[in-house]
Amino acid sequence: MDTLPVSQLLNHKGHEVVTTTPTATVRDAIRTMVDHNVGSILVMDDNAIAGIFTERDYLRRIVLQGRTSDTTQVREVMTADLVTVPPSCTVGECMELMTEHKCRHLPVVKSDGSLRGLVSIGDCVKYMSEQAKSEVESLRSYISGGYTA
Repeated sequence: MDTLPVSQLLNHKGHEVVTTTPTATVRDAIRTMVDHNVGSILVMDDNAIAGIFTERDYLRRIVLQGRTSDTTQVREVMTADLVTVPPSCTVGECMELMTEHKCRHLPVVKSDGSLRGLVSIGDCVKYMSEQAKSEVESLRSYISGGYTA
């Protein structure tokens, strides 16, 4: 059930990734996140991943530190040390990595360094839930089919 490559999950979910630049203000990044209804935004420096800015970063590095969203640049408060995965990584492996590293988002990066997409813990849980429901329905159908040996 959790052996699906994350590349196939992205094919179903989509490859769109909401991004910003390191020099954008936190207010601009938050506005973009709200406009796209997402809890994180990938920070791209040209075509390279520079980091990620999340709701958690906002709470810890803006609100609690008394900074202002209007004058603080994203690069000052983003998480720069990211865990990334290749497209061949399975949904189960992604969930293990997110649990181990206490993160909710994993950029999916091809071997040439190009960004393929972004997978969240919610994406993985939704997929696992749909798979479990499908298996239950399959078993119900099998049982009600009057199987005889």
